Amino acid sequence: MSILEVTNLEKSFGKTRVLKGVSFTLEAGEVLSVIGSSGSGKTTLLRCINALETADGGRITVDGSVIFDSERTQKFSKAEQRRNQRKVGLVFQQFNLFPQYNVLQNVTLPMLLQARSRRDDSGRRALTAQIEATARGYLERVNLSDKLESYPCELSGGQQQRVAIARALALEPKILFFDEPTSALDPELTVEVLKVIRGLKNAGRTMVVVTHEMEFARNVSDKVIFMADGVIEEEGTPEQLFGAPKSEKTAAFLTRSYD
Repeated sequence: MSILEVTNLEKSFGKTRVLKGVSFTLEAGEVLSVIGSSGSGKTTLLRCINALETADGGRITVDGSVIFDSERTQKFSKAEQRRNQRKVGLVFQQFNLFPQYNVLQNVTLPMLLQARSRRDDSGRRALTAQIEATARGYLERVNLSDKLESYPCELSGGQQQRVAIARALALEPKILFFDEPTSALDPELTVEVLKVIRGLKNAGRTMVVVTHEMEFARNVSDKVIFMADGVIEEEGTPEQLFGAPKSEKTAAFLTRSYD
């Protein structure tokens, strides 16, 4: 069974159809890159899967559990919504760190809130210590152990993005989503963030990455989707899509991207 199944996903904003029946699957441990021009529906797709937007139609299944179904008549309970949200993690384009908290606090806060949502108040001091230890471990994984007490304003863009990655990882999602994780970074900082993502792939993480970094998509992905005008115009392995695209739109996009 695929870890992610998206079936006939639809989304409109007013009279504008942004997603027009998008369907795809992803296996555990795979990295999927989603490429395409601005306005093709890439970010909206991620936001619908992460419940930041509500799709108008379709079905989304993560790890065997339906997290969205437009034909479902009974609403998800709050407990079900929280359980569904824990299955997916999103790293934003603009980091979205809390400026008033230091690096360690930025990573521990979502875990503390999640623990409270489960009403696990027993051994609160021990739980807090465990959460802090987990956060330190993930920050070490992204090479930020020396920045625990620093605030976002004291970090480079690449460091801020690595904090955001650690924060998402610490919640232990089944799938980690990235929305243009390097678009706000200069080339040198882009390299350090992509290095972290490559490390996550080597560790077997399941990821979906919306990216404009064609070389990253080509060299790191197991599967690539090219979106155009709200549909999946073409999908396949990097070798297939970059080496011998079947669609004229795909070929034209790749030519522009490499010019």
